[in-house]
Amino acid sequence: MNWSGLISYAVSTAYTPGPNNLSSMSNAARTGLPKALIFNLGIYTAQVIMSLAAALFCSALSDLIPQVMTPMKVVGALYMLWLAWKTYTSKGLGEKDSGSSFFAGFLLCLLNPKYMLLLVVSLEAYIIPVYGEDLPLVCLMAVGLATIGCSAHLTWALFGGAMKKLFTSHARTVNTVLALLLVYCAVSLFL
Repeated sequence: MNWSGLISYAVSTAYTPGPNNLSSMSNAARTGLPKALIFNLGIYTAQVIMSLAAALFCSALSDLIPQVMTPMKVVGALYMLWLAWKTYTSKGLGEKDSGSSFFAGFLLCLLNPKYMLLLVVSLEAYIIPVYGEDLPLVCLMAVGLATIGCSAHLTWALFGGAMKKLFTSHARTVNTVLALLLVYCAVSLFL
C-alpha cells in the first residue's frame, strides 16, 4: 500500500479551500466556534455516511461516475453559488445565522463534489486495489478519510474563530473574498 501517497493526497485535498472549509471558517467567524462546531458535526456526519456508502458501493460507483458526476457537479455548483450569495449579502458578523445548523453542514457536505472525488480517488487508487477483499477494513479506512476531512474543516473553523475580531472589523471585505472563493469553487468543478 502506498501510504505516503494516500495520506498526502487525502490531507492536501482535505485542507485546500473548498465549500466545507470556507463555510466552516465563515461560520466560526460569524457565530463563534461553539456554534460552528454544530455545523461541523453536520459535515462530519455526512462525510462518514458518504465514506461508508462509497466504500460499500465503490465498484458500482466507478461504473456510474460519468452519469452521476455531471448532475452532482451542477447541483453542488448551484448550492455553492447560493452559499456565496448568502455570504456576500450577509450584513456582518454576529447576525442571526441559519446557515450554521447541523442540517446546513450535512447538506453542504452531501452536495460537495470535492469530497466525493476525494473519496472515489482515494478508494479506487489506493485502498480498494490493496484491501478490496476486506470490506470492514475498507470501511474503516473510509471513515479515516472522513476524519482527515473533519480535522481540516475544524482547523479552518479554529482560524475563523481566532480571527473573529479582525473579521468583524472588515466584515464586508471578508464576506466578499469568501463569496468569491466559493464562486471559484463552483466554477472550478467544470474546468
